[in-house]
Amino acid sequence: MADIKDPENTIIVTLKDGDVVIQLLPDVAPQHCDRMKTLVRNGDYDNVAFHRVIDGFMAQTGDVANANMEKDYNPGSAGTGGSDMPDLPAEFSKIPHARGSIGAARSANPNSANSQFFINFKDNDFLNGQYTVYGQVISGMDHVDAIMKGEPPANPDRMISVKVAADV
Repeated sequence: MADIKDPENTIIVTLKDGDVVIQLLPDVAPQHCDRMKTLVRNGDYDNVAFHRVIDGFMAQTGDVANANMEKDYNPGSAGTGGSDMPDLPAEFSKIPHARGSIGAARSANPNSANSQFFINFKDNDFLNGQYTVYGQVISGMDHVDAIMKGEPPANPDRMISVKVAADV
């Protein structure tokens, strides 16, 4: 596993093939990082499906309302919901949408990010300045690459468990 320098701002996502370690960027996008840690600590991301996975682009997850595969999972609605917390304002920065970066998924409204996020499979520079970047995979990207592809995937992968490293 990666060398964790800031456990309070490190997220460990357990997938079927192993752990993905994400370093959050609280200096860049503090509200998005705080939201992720709140949802993680509430257990809201556990068992949530990757509902939109586009080969060569990104893997999207985080619909805590409709994509929990252990509780009222609805593949037709997965990707349309969020948490019961208010939407977040955009926190755009100069951080690029590079391979392994974590971006806030949202609607056409830049200030509509809530709980959903995506992990970039490759450098997606066309997203720069359009979506908030608030984390970076520091180990386990090979496990992200192995996530079942599809919109939605026929047999979606899920985040089995998600923890803040400081809590493990």
